[in-house]
Amino acid sequence: MSDIVLKTPLVSVDWLYENLDAPNLVILDASLPKAGMGEETLSSSLIEGARYMDLKNRWAHNGAKFPNTMLDAANFEQAAQNLGIDNTSALVIYDQHGIYSSARGWYMFRAMGHHNVAVLDGGLPAWEHAAYPVMPKKEYLGKRGGFSASFGANSFKNHSEVFTSLEDSSKQVLDARARDRFLGLVEEPREGLRSGHIPGSKSLPYTELQEGGKMKDRDAVDAMFSKMTDKEQELVFSCGSGITACVLALGAELTGRSGYSVYDGSWTEWGSLQELPIEKG
Repeated sequence: MSDIVLKTPLVSVDWLYENLDAPNLVILDASLPKAGMGEETLSSSLIEGARYMDLKNRWAHNGAKFPNTMLDAANFEQAAQNLGIDNTSALVIYDQHGIYSSARGWYMFRAMGHHNVAVLDGGLPAWEHAAYPVMPKKEYLGKRGGFSASFGANSFKNHSEVFTSLEDSSKQVLDARARDRFLGLVEEPREGLRSGHIPGSKSLPYTELQEGGKMKDRDAVDAMFSKMTDKEQELVFSCGSGITACVLALGAELTGRSGYSVYDGSWTEWGSLQELPIEKG
């Protein structure tokens, strides 16, 4: 079997099963517990041959003030090399919720210049539903990779960049959190955060882009974006802590949009900084 070149940001479980023997295939489990849930809720199984991409402890800047902060290029390279990843690797990333944190892993690699990467549509639940093989979770002890990162500085925004764009009609912030959180009707799951949303942002919960743990078809996703934005607008995606914003980025990529970025600190940062304005309702 020859090397794989991934031409779409999504692959099916059937496609993955049929290509398990591809020499450059690397499967990554990027599962994170959902907000308010603990590590014990994560599955103890991996897709056969997968490697665990520990987004919380090894693929985030643990010295940063806010969770899930993107690694710099040097540390990203090291984390990728430790999992045996090369620049020729075809990466398929999944999580145990369907599509939740896997999109974060996908976006991180794209931000580091690696575009031969896709998300497994439906994730571990779809794989297990198809009765495809799994194995117990274990640490990767194989050959070290030679991955080299090339960080795209426009992939992520900080709060200052988001703030300065609030009056710019050519830019639009879309918030992936649940609508009740966006409207400020419920308390935030993280202690000490104000409730509400970034002024001028619009609510597009990441779950509305999905059905049964899989992404909706291209036309349906495109229709959702078209209701809220002009195709010419630059999109900035936000959420609670930079995870599900990447599901919106995945949706944008599916529809052929470009010129989008992720606000890495997201509401965990914005809601904690008293000098930044917020809206409710």
